[in-house]
Amino acid sequence: MAYEFTGVKVFSATKAKEREELGEHITDWLYRHPEVQVENYSVTQSSDQEFHCLTIILFFKQKKQE
Repeated sequence: MAYEFTGVKVFSATKAKEREELGEHITDWLYRHPEVQVENYSVTQSSDQEFHCLTIILFFKQKKQE
């Protein structure tokens, strides 16, 4: 299945509290950008001995004007 998108927004956090709040940051960004429609997303977790990084990538396109 192919997705069409015109933009990408990356959200990333390494500290535990930031990771816990990442969903709220994404919801807030979406609320402030009602002109975008998310077409797909990617969730990635990576870590080393010290840090754990959570990255969420939104692939979006502009909503059609009515």
